[in-house]
Amino acid sequence: MKKIATLVLIVLFGLPALAQRHNGTAGTDGKSALVLMNPTVNNLKTIFYLIDNGIFPLQEGTELVGFFNKAQRYDFGLSADFIAESGRKGVYLLACDEVPGSRLFGENPCSDDFRHAFENSKGVIFFGGPDIPPVFYGEETSLLTSITDYYRHAFEASFLFHLLGGSQDARFVPLLEKNPDYMIMGICLGMQTMNIATGGTMVQDIPTEIYGKTSAEQVLSLEPDKQHRNYHTNLGTDDDMIWGSFHRIKAVMPERLKPFFAGSGPNPAVLSSHHQAVEKTGRGLSVAATSTDGKIPEIMVHEKYPNVIGLQFHPEPALLYKPDEKLKFIPGVPAEKSFIDLYPGGAGETFNRNIWKWAADRLNR
Repeated sequence: MKKIATLVLIVLFGLPALAQRHNGTAGTDGKSALVLMNPTVNNLKTIFYLIDNGIFPLQEGTELVGFFNKAQRYDFGLSADFIAESGRKGVYLLACDEVPGSRLFGENPCSDDFRHAFENSKGVIFFGGPDIPPVFYGEETSLLTSITDYYRHAFEASFLFHLLGGSQDARFVPLLEKNPDYMIMGICLGMQTMNIATGGTMVQDIPTEIYGKTSAEQVLSLEPDKQHRNYHTNLGTDDDMIWGSFHRIKAVMPERLKPFFAGSGPNPAVLSSHHQAVEKTGRGLSVAATSTDGKIPEIMVHEKYPNVIGLQFHPEPALLYKPDEKLKFIPGVPAEKSFIDLYPGGAGETFNRNIWKWAADRLNR
């Protein structure tokens, strides 16, 4: 059996100080752990903010384990330094030394690491990021697809296949068979990776393939609910605009999404920034919510595992929860309103908060 991934103990040390966990667990003293994929400084700051402000009310003692592959392009030494400087306890980095290789969807050099992370945690969050290599789902690469971190995608897609299984190998036994209540949250890229890991496919560009638009100006002429990122930023005239756009969604599986829509209106607003979308759904996944026109899957759930959810939008940025953070969307138009000004309570704020309450409830059990 290969060596388990190295645990980088973040207490007073940076990334060069590697400590192998002797008791074989990802956490200490038997405490529960939440795995954070791609633990960049920005992703860590975001989770810390949500926890510290009671938006993501994890029980005291829950440890955070950032899980990544050493072949990824990001310098996780920055993350180690950030954690050390923050003085936070119970935060670790778990580095996988191997790469999955050409067999993403089956046993590969990372399989032991995936089992180790799963068996010693209660849940995992997959964050947003760039486009997935289409070769992973059997398609050629569109000229509009931009691949910037191949090994991150390979690592995360393979981990999700190990967790959920997929149509690529019907005989493979998913890790969640050992713990069906394990929580998985996929945010934006995370949902897309969940889909292709289980055998689904992707629309490589929403404007051209779904709406027949070939320029930023044409997309901006569409109603806001059909705009899935801020295409004003493509024009290059203003660097102070928000990177995403707000649009509304609708539930198509209202019973399954009842905890999220509690206290919310039927079409809550969300923040998104993507140009790709789920096409064919992966094995075991169902679309639970869509854009208001029904063309873009916005939430996916698993038919067998109740605590697996994919979100095509971003419920995590702090700007969604800061009433004083005014946002700029259009060049030359001053920032005058926050997300809460625009979508207070049931119009959007409550829905986004409910997502984190749901996740904490699953992890705190």
